[in-house]
Amino acid sequence: MTGYPGAVPTALFHAPSHEPLAGGGWSEPAARAAVAAIAADAEEAFHPGTLWPAHPLDEAEGELRSPVGLYLGAAGVVWALDVLAEAGLTAPARDWAAVAAGLPDRYLATPDVPQLTAGRPVPSLLLGESGVLLVAHRLAPVPEHVERMLACVRANVRNPTRELLWGSPGTALAAQLMLERTGDERLAGAWRESVDWLWEEWHDGLWLQDMYGTMRRYVGAGHGFASNVHVLARGDLLDAGRRRELVRRSLETLRAHIVRDGDLAQWRPTDAPVGPDVTIRTQWCHGAPGIVTSVGSIARDDDELTGMLVAGGELTWTAGPLVKGPGLCHGTAGNGYAFLKLLERTGDERWLERARAFAMHAAAQVERARAEHGRGRYSLWTGDVGAACFLASCISADPAMPVLDRL
Repeated sequence: MTGYPGAVPTALFHAPSHEPLAGGGWSEPAARAAVAAIAADAEEAFHPGTLWPAHPLDEAEGELRSPVGLYLGAAGVVWALDVLAEAGLTAPARDWAAVAAGLPDRYLATPDVPQLTAGRPVPSLLLGESGVLLVAHRLAPVPEHVERMLACVRANVRNPTRELLWGSPGTALAAQLMLERTGDERLAGAWRESVDWLWEEWHDGLWLQDMYGTMRRYVGAGHGFASNVHVLARGDLLDAGRRRELVRRSLETLRAHIVRDGDLAQWRPTDAPVGPDVTIRTQWCHGAPGIVTSVGSIARDDDELTGMLVAGGELTWTAGPLVKGPGLCHGTAGNGYAFLKLLERTGDERWLERARAFAMHAAAQVERARAEHGRGRYSLWTGDVGAACFLASCISADPAMPVLDRL
């Protein structure tokens, strides 16, 4: 086992966090039926006054009342329902544009996760205003959305988290996504302000995350290096010199922090040794799956990088679906997107077969969890509609991850 400075002997994945593959063989009719069932359940559970209820599994930090944001709330669900309808997989029962139009003001009045935001609105992508604005603008665009987005991005330039969830990488991505819809060059300027600062803060391969009272340097996608690289590399806003440097630095960092065992590869959660409070994980937010989905589109002709990413995909397949459930952030669907990224990068059809196997398992997990809790889980990044988006991606063999790759 090599590749990690000061590595200690340890398994590349935590076996109790995974479960045997189930769900049956791939069936497009069954996948379509699962998507339709998830969407119908979400529509039925919607209430105009209270939106969707938070799931008990999402309330580890305390009670959440009618969350609005992309990660846990209504904006993420509305986005997913609209995308699934656009793909011809569902027939919406209501006008979601009218709901989306009211979400930005609703978020400002009652911000998500008050325990972590001191009860105040924050500009962030996944838990804050900028993500809500993206969804409102997709379904019910008005000029005010651009002005509010500019304010969010500029207010967040020097956010000390230096990561996707709360920090400037997320709001830079939000600016780019809205730029692609509007062509407003002020958004490109705001993106560059964030990226210039992020570039200055990139030291020794990683960024420092100042989060929740702790200073760490995360390697994975949820809070660190991998998704920051994705944001920098996405689209064509980065100049040619920085793009070359981005590839060089990214390869150095991936080499420095990889742990190999035969044909398998893993990346630790942080640059520190695994310990009691930092455990090895194999999910989108920490570990190989998020590395693959985040950097799988850069340096496509680099055989060394392809080899590392394929080894990360083999590790994800070997570990199996996640016990935590079907979701994107730390569930089976998020891991499955790594296989779709490898299909795009390599052209090897076995990755599509593996993605579809995970998709059928995720659909079964949705049904199992609904039976256990007596209700669905209404969120994009942790819940059922995220699994539905992955099923849709497997039908069309589309590697684009929700929000991170496309709006």
